[in-house]
Amino acid sequence: MTRLSVEMLAADAPPPITSAGHAQLGIAVLAGIAVIVLLITRYKLHAFLSLTIGSLVLGALAGAPLDKAISSFTSGLGSTVAGVGVLIALGAILGKLLADSGGADEIVDTILARARGRAMPWVMVLIASVIGLPLFFEVGIVLLIPVVLMVAKRGHYSLIRIGVPALAGLSVMHGLIPPHPGPLVAIDAVGANLGITLALGLLVAIPTVIVAGPLFSGFAARWVDVPVPDRMLPQRPSKELERRPGFGVTLVTVLLPVVLMLAKALVDIVVDDPGNMTQRVFDIIGSPMIALLAAVLVGIFTLGLPAGFGKEQIARTVDTSLMPIAGILLIVGAGGGFKQTLIDCGAGQMILDISKDWSIPALLLAWLIAVAIRLATGSATVATISAAGLVAPLAADMSTTHTALLVLVIGAGSLFFSHVNDAGFWLVKEYFGMSVGQTVKSWSVMETIISVVAGALVLLLSLVI
Repeated sequence: MTRLSVEMLAADAPPPITSAGHAQLGIAVLAGIAVIVLLITRYKLHAFLSLTIGSLVLGALAGAPLDKAISSFTSGLGSTVAGVGVLIALGAILGKLLADSGGADEIVDTILARARGRAMPWVMVLIASVIGLPLFFEVGIVLLIPVVLMVAKRGHYSLIRIGVPALAGLSVMHGLIPPHPGPLVAIDAVGANLGITLALGLLVAIPTVIVAGPLFSGFAARWVDVPVPDRMLPQRPSKELERRPGFGVTLVTVLLPVVLMLAKALVDIVVDDPGNMTQRVFDIIGSPMIALLAAVLVGIFTLGLPAGFGKEQIARTVDTSLMPIAGILLIVGAGGGFKQTLIDCGAGQMILDISKDWSIPALLLAWLIAVAIRLATGSATVATISAAGLVAPLAADMSTTHTALLVLVIGAGSLFFSHVNDAGFWLVKEYFGMSVGQTVKSWSVMETIISVVAGALVLLLSLVI
C-alpha cells in the first residue's frame, strides 16, 4: 500500500501563492471549511456562494494576495467545468430521455413482473443500480420512489425492506461510479484513468450495494416500521404515453457508455501501445464525452422515437434536462475553485510535510478527510471535491490502479452518515413519511455501511493490485 512521502510531489510543482507557515495555513484551511459549513448549514446559503466565499476566506487567512486567491479560484472553476461540465450535461440529457420516454418504467415493470417474495429486495437494488448509472441521485429518487411505494403498497411489503435496497443502489452509483459529478471531479483532480476507475468502481460497488441494500434492509425493517404514505404516490411519466421503448433496447442504451468506457480500459491494459490503431480507436470511442454523446444520440432513436417523440418533443426534452443542472455545474465548478485554492496555498504540501512520519496509509487518510468534510457540510459532492483537492499530491507517485483507488476511497468517505445537514436526508424522510429518528436508523445507517464497506474493500484491493 502506498505510504506518504515528501517525494510524492512532482519536482516541477508550482510554488504556493503564500509563504504562510503550517500553523497559519492549517488555521486558514479549517476556517475556510468552517465558513462553508456555517453558510450552508446555518444560513442556508447556496453551496455555490458558500464555496466561493470560503475560498476567498481561505486565501485571505493564508496570507495570499487577494488577486492571486481570486485567480486560483477562477482558474480552478474554469478547469473543472471544462473537464466535467459537458459530461454532466450529456448525462442529464440521457437521464431525461430515459425518464420521459418511459424507458425507465419499462425496465422497472419488466423486472418486477418476474420477481416475487424474498427476491424483491434484490430486484429493487438491481433496478436502482441500473437506473442510477446515468441519473443524478436526486433524479433517481424522484423516478424510483413512486415505484418503491407502489410495490410496497400492492405487494404488502415492508416499505423499508423494499426502499433501502433502492436507495443503496442509487447512493453507491452516485458516490463511486462516473459519470456522476463527484467521481468525475475526483478523477480530474488526482489525474486518474476514468476507465480503470470505472472498472474498479463496479468491482467495489457490487458487494457494497449487496451488504448495504438487501442484507441491511432486513435489519432496518425491524427497527423502522412505517406505512406507505398514500399522499406520495404520484403519477408515473409513462402513464401519459401511448407506447414506450422495449426493455432490451432501453437496457442497451443505458449501458452503452459504460460498455464503451470499460472496453477502452480493457484495450489499454491488453494492448498498451499508444501507436496501435486499435488502441487509438478505442481511446476515442471510449473517452467519456464520446461514449456519453454516442449514448445520447442512440437514445434519441431507441428511446425518443419509439415513445412517439417528434423533433420538437426531443428538443424540449433536451432543453428541460439542461436547466436543472445549472446549479449542479456551478456547485461543482466552485468546488473545483476551492480545490485549486487549497492546492495553490500549499495545503497539499502541508499535509505531506506534517504527516510524512505517520504510519497511516495514504488511502485511509483520504477516506478520513472525506468523512470529516461530509459530516461537516452534508454534501457528498462538496466532500469529494474538497478531499480530492487536499489529497491530490498523494497521487504523484501512485500507480494507475492506486490512483483510481484513491478516487474510490474519497467517494466512499463522502457518503459517510448522512444527517440533518444533508438535503438527501430530508428528501428520503419526506418521501417515506418517517420521523427524524427513523430516518437516522434506516437511511443514515445505510449510508454509513456503504462508506465503511466500500472503504474497506478499496483498502483490501490496494494490497493485491
